[in-house]
Amino acid sequence: KKGEVVAIFLSIILAYIYGHVAEYYLHILLHKFGTKKSSPLSFHFSEHHRIARKSKFSDPVYQGTIFKWNASGKEVVGLILILILHFPIFFYYPFFYVTLVFSAAEYYYKHRKAHLNPEWAKKNIPWHYEHHMGKNQHLNWGVRSNVVDIILSTNN
Repeated sequence: KKGEVVAIFLSIILAYIYGHVAEYYLHILLHKFGTKKSSPLSFHFSEHHRIARKSKFSDPVYQGTIFKWNASGKEVVGLILILILHFPIFFYYPFFYVTLVFSAAEYYYKHRKAHLNPEWAKKNIPWHYEHHMGKNQHLNWGVRSNVVDIILSTNN
């Protein structure tokens, strides 16, 4: 029993760390492969970043429903696809998978809240504000946390 509790605890911790590392690298991929207009990932840089820069970090596509085919809706579809790809993990490590679901939901909640409330973002996730509004939009890849950026020296 004690070993099972430890395994569950480690599974949750590892999944949460994995979620942050995945968020970091997926964000880099969105920038690397999404800068060309012809790319299916272009919504991130050509829509989301452009709007946020012009609107002082605010992005109104996050208002209302998530079921529109805009940057916010595409982000949700991407998160769902990632969770579907990870679903087989559920059968072996259910706590790991459930933590990944929580991690994806937390990411979207904080990202959405930040772009609807720039003052909240400046106070609570200033590295993400800097990612959009700073001189170099190709730094500060973490949204929920800047720990991976600090470890890999990709922060300002």
